[in-house]
Amino acid sequence: MGTTKPAAPHTARRTEPGRRGAVVAALMLAMALAALDSTIASTAVPQIVGDLGGFSVFSWLFSGYLLAVTVTLPVYGKLSDTFGRKPVLVAGAAVFLLGSLLCALAWDMGALIAFRVVQGLGGGALQGTVQTLAADLYPLRERPKIQAKLSTVWAVSAVAGPGLGGVLAAYADWRWIFLVNLPIGAVALWLIVRHLHEPQRESADRARVDWAGALAVFACGGVLLTALVQGGVAWAWLSAPSLALFGLGLALVAVVVLVERRAAEPIIPGWVWRRRTIAAVNLALGALGLLMVAPTVFLPTYAQAVLGLAPVAAGFVLSVWTVSWPVSAALSQHVYRRIGFRNTALLGIGAAALVLLAFPFLPYPGAAWQPTLLMLLLGAALGLFQLPLIVGVQSTVAWSERGTTTASVLFCRQTGQTVGAALFGAVANGVLAARLGGAGDLDAVARGLDDGAVAEATRRAVADAVHAVYLGAACAAALAFLVLLLVAPRRFPVLTEPDD
Repeated sequence: MGTTKPAAPHTARRTEPGRRGAVVAALMLAMALAALDSTIASTAVPQIVGDLGGFSVFSWLFSGYLLAVTVTLPVYGKLSDTFGRKPVLVAGAAVFLLGSLLCALAWDMGALIAFRVVQGLGGGALQGTVQTLAADLYPLRERPKIQAKLSTVWAVSAVAGPGLGGVLAAYADWRWIFLVNLPIGAVALWLIVRHLHEPQRESADRARVDWAGALAVFACGGVLLTALVQGGVAWAWLSAPSLALFGLGLALVAVVVLVERRAAEPIIPGWVWRRRTIAAVNLALGALGLLMVAPTVFLPTYAQAVLGLAPVAAGFVLSVWTVSWPVSAALSQHVYRRIGFRNTALLGIGAAALVLLAFPFLPYPGAAWQPTLLMLLLGAALGLFQLPLIVGVQSTVAWSERGTTTASVLFCRQTGQTVGAALFGAVANGVLAARLGGAGDLDAVARGLDDGAVAEATRRAVADAVHAVYLGAACAAALAFLVLLLVAPRRFPVLTEPDD
């Protein structure tokens, strides 16, 4: 797996097995909240817009939440290393539940978007701290079990979210989409408060919080991600708003670097990028976020427009990778214990690149089983890629650095997804416009699927557009392969722990 060296001494101890089960249940509930909230509102948009109005800005229901989650990840990671995981997780869950309650009480679209941002501010703590606690609770040899459980929760929630949102909107009221979070979150909070016990830390060990750095990171990330999310949607890429946001974002990058270099305990410490292992994993998982956009965003439209499937059947084509991904992740430990973390990840991302590259060679229009099989194989390949990297990088740092390390990895993956959505959206729309003589985009095609049959020229154009996106995703997989091959050490410098 890697070279081993003793862990730096610290006062952390693992939770007793009896309490650990309750804490794991709380972590799974918290992960389900974060995963569900990314997708559950998608099918209820017509009901929400019909009640509150604001169709022109409804996309910010999702973009606002995503932005808040992404830019707060580094801040929560550092805070959990400074003050402990429990207070950060409890505070984040409380903010998330407050945001959920406020969303249910929203009186117009502007208020709902603002309260979704509040939800996201808590969701960043849920995502990052849950992953960090998973490594704290288990020794290295047992970490694949908890990570596989969390992967399963995320996968099931991602698939079930749209369906659950549609059922609640149709048979109850769209406000229940947010109210349902309250009892689930309350149970998770109670289990955490009652059963998660972290050792007392000396006050001398508590570093000062770099609030200036936190504010700079939040502002910089917010501006740049807004430019990526809205570019080509709310305004043209080369328009004045787009150029102004990118210019301001680059200026804020310089501010972040200046502030963080002067801070005693920076939010994003330099060692995150100076250590080869962490830097390589950050870049590789950023490429993972990039390539994941191809199936999650574009495959459902392909399945409906090209294959002629109903929405439910199109969702099934996508959802099969949520079966093979956790299974492959759970079994990956048997591979990386023999050939190491890096080589296992290389095997997984190499296979993923081949699967993505095979998609453009599917026959036209083809049968539904063909992309379904590819998605099953892709999930298996990515499970073999992602989990060894997360377990491996968490095992190279001590408790006092694990929160920051985990947050940096998740931040890069989330940022990769945002960049991928903007980049591949532009690629798909460009190909579609070229095939259709400059008229139409993929969003217009998706909206028109409910109106009946799709014209043959449009079907072929959609197929070409999605094929181009999958080629781009294969390039992202190849980039991740090269990063691991050239930057990551052959064997990860794993820290030995008493339980290992």
